[in-house]
Amino acid sequence: MQKSGEDYLESVLQLSEGKEDKGVRITDIARKIGVSKPSVIRAMQILKDDGYVTQESYGDIFLTAKGKVKAGQVYYRHSMLTRFFRDVLGVEAGQAEKDACLIEHDISSESMEKLVSFMENYEK
Repeated sequence: MQKSGEDYLESVLQLSEGKEDKGVRITDIARKIGVSKPSVIRAMQILKDDGYVTQESYGDIFLTAKGKVKAGQVYYRHSMLTRFFRDVLGVEAGQAEKDACLIEHDISSESMEKLVSFMENYEK
């Protein structure tokens, strides 16, 4: 999956938190990511074709079980990296978010595991 696809999934996950049976609107995703609605529509069609989201014609978007797993993985990496940059390295919160977003897609499993272990020990 491309980085942009992961960003879209992560956004759908974040926007859907606390909305049990409600989906996410194209407009809300576009606003969150800072892209046009046609860009979101194209991305959602790809994610739908790949089994990550469902959407009725012109309706709300919902993550599938597969989409929830992938989005959760991306969100976890993002959150962990953000906390590391902000809490350990002292990077300003906004910059920590931006840096985490850049790295979350490319970090190796080994490095992520080491970072998680470090953060668990650090927080004790």
